[in-house]
Amino acid sequence: MKKILLNERGVALILVILMISVIITVTLQLNISSRSEIYEAANLGDGMRATYAAKSGFYMGEALLTEDTNNFDSLNEDWAKLEAASAESGILFNGESFRLNVEDESGRISINKIVEAVEYRELLRRFLSLPEFNLDEQQVSDIVDAIKDWIDEDDEITGFGAENLYYGGLEKPYACKNAPLDCIEELLMIRGVTKDLYYGSGEMPGIAGHFTLYSEGMININTAPSLILKALSDDITGEMVSDMDEFRRDEENNLSDSLWYKSVQGMDGVTITPSLITTKSTTFRITSTGYLNDISKRVSGTIERQSNNRTVRILSWRVD
Repeated sequence: MKKILLNERGVALILVILMISVIITVTLQLNISSRSEIYEAANLGDGMRATYAAKSGFYMGEALLTEDTNNFDSLNEDWAKLEAASAESGILFNGESFRLNVEDESGRISINKIVEAVEYRELLRRFLSLPEFNLDEQQVSDIVDAIKDWIDEDDEITGFGAENLYYGGLEKPYACKNAPLDCIEELLMIRGVTKDLYYGSGEMPGIAGHFTLYSEGMININTAPSLILKALSDDITGEMVSDMDEFRRDEENNLSDSLWYKSVQGMDGVTITPSLITTKSTTFRITSTGYLNDISKRVSGTIERQSNNRTVRILSWRVD
């Protein structure tokens, strides 16, 4: 009898131990789940605050552009020198901050315009022919023709370009768009545009950052990157580009007239096609990144400044 009683007590003890183990396991799991939910809620809150900080930076960029009353746009203006504003943004918030960058889209090559005018195709040809991209004459010609064929509405092959016959014969076939690009990344789908050419490789720069979908076509000579300045004429040398950049960054110089480049030493005999250049910009890309603790959120978009300089229209908008 005692033996049976002892056995029952042993079983009861084991059951109690098992129940306690289960209770401890469930409690620990609930604790972990609760902590996880708390952390997720905190991160969600921090993410929202970082997003609002980024949006604040974006609207600050808009305000700077609408307050710009000059009859020209240059790299000497407030919107182009935002290091101080970004550094001081933390003072305006309760722990949040933002980093703001404004880029002039009018200083880039409007890739969709190459179908409309020969001078834009020639600009693209000169740009791709720069030694920085390491392309031979035939490669340049093929890429320019292929980009034109991708954008134009017909299915006729331009020179050594490419239409549906080429793209349909690829291992993973797709149709030639025959319409303007909707995003710069589409260039990677076009015959001859490699990832190395698009993104850059080693010391070779990428072409992606030199194109835009939004400008009206004319290049703002006051804000264009150095490689685009060099592509404006076959007669412009690397030394001239350096002198041009130095000239346009000197706040004492008048940059309202696009012919200012002729005042640069050695450039009085250089002629840039007048329809290619301007000193006034209409479209800008604003990128604002908000920060809080270890969380960052980015807001980016392209805006078009209206002719009165006081209003803007958003052309693209993205929150990451």
